Amino acid sequence: MASGSPEPTLRLDIFLWHARLAKTRSAAQAICEGGRLRLDGRRIERAHCPVRVGMVMAFPLNGVVRILRVEALPTRRGPPAEARTLYTPLEPTRSSPVDESDSAA
Repeated sequence: MASGSPEPTLRLDIFLWHARLAKTRSAAQAICEGGRLRLDGRRIERAHCPVRVGMVMAFPLNGVVRILRVEALPTRRGPPAEARTLYTPLEPTRSSPVDESDSAA
């Protein structure tokens, strides 16, 4: 086997649907085409963008920003427990408000 073989990829909208981050494929396409999803820091506006293992995606979902690392590419839309193994949730970095202090006045 050649060492230069390309890494396996999957369409972004199909990944979101298989990972159960969107209820329908059209909802997954809307997330992708809304211009608010970032994949490895790049803004994505197309549903057919390729996803690879190790990529990090960030997007708003139900009022919360989700940041996920892709751990595996799915072969089917399985049960929720199987879907959760496809990604690892990452915590967003939080910045403290300017007027917040550690000591009481």
